Amino acid sequence: MNKKHLIWIGRFEGLSLLLLMFIAMPLKYIMHEPELVKHMGRAHGGLFLLYVTAAMIVSDRDHWPRRNLMLSWVFSCLPFGTFYFERKHLKN
Repeated sequence: MNKKHLIWIGRFEGLSLLLLMFIAMPLKYIMHEPELVKHMGRAHGGLFLLYVTAAMIVSDRDHWPRRNLMLSWVFSCLPFGTFYFERKHLKN
């Protein structure tokens, strides 16, 4: 696992969060269609766990400061967070 893998996993994780929050959740609460949340939530959960694990592996391999690892986890919980983390901390 390297930084390129983490970047791509982060992009998919970030996209899944955006789809969940801005498409699936409104469909659930406005259109009363909960089915998409079930599937998107499952996909996002798996991608989130993969991202957190990949960040730990890359952090250990590349000797990141502990602060960067914690920031990767915090930003993975925020809309557009993984994209911001990629731009500020992974692009060198």
